[in-house]
Amino acid sequence: MLASGMNAFSYTLFDTALGRCGIAWGPNGVRSVSFAETRDEATVKHLRRRAPDALEAAPPESIAAVISDIKALFEGEARDLSYASLDMEGIGDFERQVYELALKIMPGEVKTYGDLAKALGDVAQSRRVGQALGRNPFPIIVPCHRIVGASGAMTGFSAPGGAELKRKLLKIEGALGPDLFDVV
Repeated sequence: MLASGMNAFSYTLFDTALGRCGIAWGPNGVRSVSFAETRDEATVKHLRRRAPDALEAAPPESIAAVISDIKALFEGEARDLSYASLDMEGIGDFERQVYELALKIMPGEVKTYGDLAKALGDVAQSRRVGQALGRNPFPIIVPCHRIVGASGAMTGFSAPGGAELKRKLLKIEGALGPDLFDVV
């Protein structure tokens, strides 16, 4: 059933090299993105946190392009998703500023929570930056995986798969080289 109406949201699930992900959208752009959860129902529930009553639908061209780029990124192709229109309704000013800074971090690059806090004017805000990224409704598009701890530690990644998924994404993008446990 196709969603319709002024405040209607839609979603679709799609298969990637890292599992079945999801994306929700509305008239103002991408509303929510979800990494693969344990079950499709959990992915849909995650998407509906910001897109209540979203109905499954075929994605329009703009959303299909984002999905295609997410799939390509997960296959190992460097992709910059910062072009995607994001629906920031209900997101606070501080979080918006953090997400805007994160969007400037290109594939293959990493920054620390402190780097973002310093760019916002106060390195003491590092924890608050981490909290904002933990609430990021647009993971992958707003590349919170490119933000690491002060010593380069894979900290603060709340997506399913946690730090190991973060490490995998950074390896795909070329920000980290292979390690002892990678199959060559």
